Amino acid sequence: MWRRIEVDARIRLPVEVVFDRLADPTTWPDFVPAVVMRRRLDEGRVAVGSRWAAIDRVWPFYLAFVDELLVHEPHRRVVWGSSAPWNSRVEYRCMPDGGGTRVHATYEGDPSGVMRLPGLLVPSRVASQILARDFVRLERLLIAAA
Repeated sequence: MWRRIEVDARIRLPVEVVFDRLADPTTWPDFVPAVVMRRRLDEGRVAVGSRWAAIDRVWPFYLAFVDELLVHEPHRRVVWGSSAPWNSRVEYRCMPDGGGTRVHATYEGDPSGVMRLPGLLVPSRVASQILARDFVRLERLLIAAA
């Protein structure tokens, strides 16, 4: 059940500010309601291959898995890989857009386990709308902090 969802978002803040949040999974609970926790598993400098213990809530389930940093191009592109049950790859591409940032997000993978229960995965069109709201919340958070 391979899925690919794309979201284009515009955030009215500079790329450096937006990218830093997308590249730091410990900040995701602040603007992504499904994210319960991200905790670094490795020591030392964050680099490709760094891993985070992760818990997401997809009502009524709490899903434990591991996120791994696959690609890190500062202020341009960051790619995350998630273990089962997500079995996914998430890419955020950040591009300057006037005084703000355009983010192109791609979510793709083959969910397993409880994520395959009937009715739990919403249609891709609906998932895209839900994920787009994360960027609205991120913009609000960043503007409030500025």
